[in-house]
Amino acid sequence: MALHVMDEANRCLQCKVPQCRKGCPINTNIPEAIRLLKENKLDEAGKMLFENNPLTTVCSLVCNHEQQCEGHCVLGRKGAPVHFSTIENYISSTYATKMTQGPAPSNGIRVAIIGSGPAGITIAIILARYGYQVTIFEGKDKIGGVLRYGIPEFRLPKSVLDDIEYRHLELKGIKIRPNTTIGAAIGIDDLFRDGYKAIFIGTGVWNPKTLHIKGETFGNVHFGINYLNNPDSYHLGERVIVIGAGNAAMDVARTALRKGVRYLTCFSVTKKVAASDYEFSYAKLEGVEFEYNKKPIEIKDNGVIFRDLNEDEDGNLTEIPGTDKLYEADSVIISISQGPRNRIVSTTKGLEANDKGLLVADETGHTSRPGIFASGDVVNGARTVVEAVAHSKVVAESMHQYMQEVVRKEREEAEKAEAGKTEA
Repeated sequence: MALHVMDEANRCLQCKVPQCRKGCPINTNIPEAIRLLKENKLDEAGKMLFENNPLTTVCSLVCNHEQQCEGHCVLGRKGAPVHFSTIENYISSTYATKMTQGPAPSNGIRVAIIGSGPAGITIAIILARYGYQVTIFEGKDKIGGVLRYGIPEFRLPKSVLDDIEYRHLELKGIKIRPNTTIGAAIGIDDLFRDGYKAIFIGTGVWNPKTLHIKGETFGNVHFGINYLNNPDSYHLGERVIVIGAGNAAMDVARTALRKGVRYLTCFSVTKKVAASDYEFSYAKLEGVEFEYNKKPIEIKDNGVIFRDLNEDEDGNLTEIPGTDKLYEADSVIISISQGPRNRIVSTTKGLEANDKGLLVADETGHTSRPGIFASGDVVNGARTVVEAVAHSKVVAESMHQYMQEVVRKEREEAEKAEAGKTEA
């Protein structure tokens, strides 16, 4: 592994204007990380990576590298780019084992994080560095959100998330309340009552989008996000149809094949799948079949009726009459994206959501209610992990500034009140 990593590192040209860095949504200083590694300064490289991206280990595994850092590498124009994903994974996973430092000195200010997906973890780690007393409220039994319950084990081992929980949360003094849904027994106003100066909402998008076609409620039909949550609880049979062709659909398909499905076909409404080239190629290698320009019309007990679509040069789709055909399957999995749950919005006054149910927040994370911030998928819809981390870094700094201002005003008011008592 190390030799391979060094071979890749030695290929880096150390460009004065590194295009790889421009292609990274979180602006990772890739040339510098490689330079430090080559100079046997792995710890310095690791520290730099984690300070820039608290989820650097995760991103090294799940990022769309061919469209981001590696896709912008100048060597990729005529050959293979420098595979920074491999280098980043080696540096971050090796350095992580040395991260044993305890919490920062406490500033006595409480902050609540609702949801422990990429956004919530990022916010928690950054605010803990400032000394805030951070509590994460997670609806499930383990932290990770979509990282744990939406990305398959073969892409992101659960051990990586367990390590994050230990080294970045527990060792840093961050408290975790699992199996706690905000908006049920505990509400937003309860958190403010108990002295939390700011609240971050990063609950993600967990409601699967539906097709609204006949047969969608049958017992042989499942939703992709639910299936990935716990694949072992499903008995799909030998032949499966996946409706959808994005990255999540590829995860569903590849997982199902690993769980014993023998024949699996993904159906796309367009002539090109929405998944990345890498994910698409892996799915094909592993035996996934594909059908293109097919619109689902009705789900049956024994399969799905699809209608052919005509797609012009501009991507406009029109149905072709008389082309309805039943494609047989034991089970059907619908994987066409997902939206947010509205429990918090429906139980919290002054919190605004748009027509899609997504929380309304400005560029720095401020929602319609003072003291409540949000970022990640619950604001932007389903996006990549690195995009969630990048935006959450901005929001964390915004929360820091807000809480410092709140505390300053409270201190001034207390001093005025004390002065008034003295004068009296």
